[in-house]
Amino acid sequence: MKYRLMDILACPMCKHFHLDLYVFQEKEYQKREPNEKIPLCEIYCSYKNVEVKEMANPPCFECIKKEIVEGLLVCPSCNRWYPIIDEIPRMLPDKLRKKDDLDFLRKYKDKIPQKVLDSGLPFNLKNP
Repeated sequence: MKYRLMDILACPMCKHFHLDLYVFQEKEYQKREPNEKIPLCEIYCSYKNVEVKEMANPPCFECIKKEIVEGLLVCPSCNRWYPIIDEIPRMLPDKLRKKDDLDFLRKYKDKIPQKVLDSGLPFNLKNP
């Protein structure tokens, strides 16, 4: 998943923007260069975790070379979490989620905020 995708992602359940991003594994592609005007993101730079308007020199040349392989998206409004697996954010509504997602929480429990582990929706490790 590209960091700049965070500029448009919102929680599918409560529609909150912006989501919190936790990166567990990323890949780098050295030969990538931006084809568009800088900054690439319009509102929010998730690579630096800051609003674009607050940045004097956006790190687009650095960011464009990175892909998130494994990570977690968390909605700070409703505490729902969505895994990023094999570079794909899995942002399904609750009724389409499977308890297999708990394996993801277990795998990265040392890197995931305790609030998500204890009370994240739709599943968590305290009340599977």
